[in-house]
Amino acid sequence: MATSSVLRRALLYVPASSQKFMTKSLFLASDNITYDLEDSVTPANKQTARTQLRDHLCSLSNKPASIGELAVRINAVSTPYALDDLTTLASAPNLDAIVIPKVNSASDLSFVTDVIRHAAPQRHSANPTASPLKLIALIESARAVMDLRSICAASPYLSGLIFAAEDFALDLSITRTPGLAEFLYARSAIVTAAKAFDLPSSIDLVCTSYKGPEGLKQLEEECQNGKEMGFNGKQCIHPNQVEMTQRMFAPAESEVEWYIRVLVADDKASAAGRGAWTLEGKMIDAPVVGKARAVVARAAKCGMDIESIKAKWRDQKPE
Repeated sequence: MATSSVLRRALLYVPASSQKFMTKSLFLASDNITYDLEDSVTPANKQTARTQLRDHLCSLSNKPASIGELAVRINAVSTPYALDDLTTLASAPNLDAIVIPKVNSASDLSFVTDVIRHAAPQRHSANPTASPLKLIALIESARAVMDLRSICAASPYLSGLIFAAEDFALDLSITRTPGLAEFLYARSAIVTAAKAFDLPSSIDLVCTSYKGPEGLKQLEEECQNGKEMGFNGKQCIHPNQVEMTQRMFAPAESEVEWYIRVLVADDKASAAGRGAWTLEGKMIDAPVVGKARAVVARAAKCGMDIESIKAKWRDQKPE
């Protein structure tokens, strides 16, 4: 499945039990809105929330332009609710992705894959024009981290991995600290597995602080830390986290400008038969050029005006 164009800098959870919150979500600007049927919905309200979410999706003539993707977080495959979640919602209009919690093994994804193929066959046919639902797996346990290789290979529809810190801490009987050092191994393993299996998204843990300047400061620090580790998005639990999260996980303007200069100069260097050259005293070779292409492509997806920056540096030459 071609998923390279997927952009999920922010994945915002919205409780499907609240029609008010679901309606308000349509006026947000977010790469991803994930309607939640799991943690935010009590067992007594599961059926009502499920039906309410389907009606909400069916009521939309089109997905809002400010939202990149509409998703649902179903209940875990191990619960009695998952099958009804899938059969009710897999064929719903305007649904782009399914977030699957507590994925512990490849069999969890195999189950979801089989169900959506039966529940929405038109979206999962061999027709090249079909638009299958994307699957995003939440990694929440030691077992899942140890089984990442088989999980990543379990479904052709898998489009990303998410790290769930609170459940992971519970599983290991550890305490989350502000520095997040206790999650270093698991987070690194998730990012590495996502890259190894060419999954477009590796989405970092929730920042539980969201109120006031201190909450935003903590969010900024966590975003920077996650970006440095290789994550390309972050879960959000409140709308006021989205703007900063999407800004932090977009390339910085100065970074984009530098890499555009690299690409413009590289075109000239290649024409002259030069495989390695310098720019402002820094050596530029194939890996640097590859990174430049990736950064500029992501910047374009984030809405940056790439062409105007190229025009500014059209005369850039290799040294």
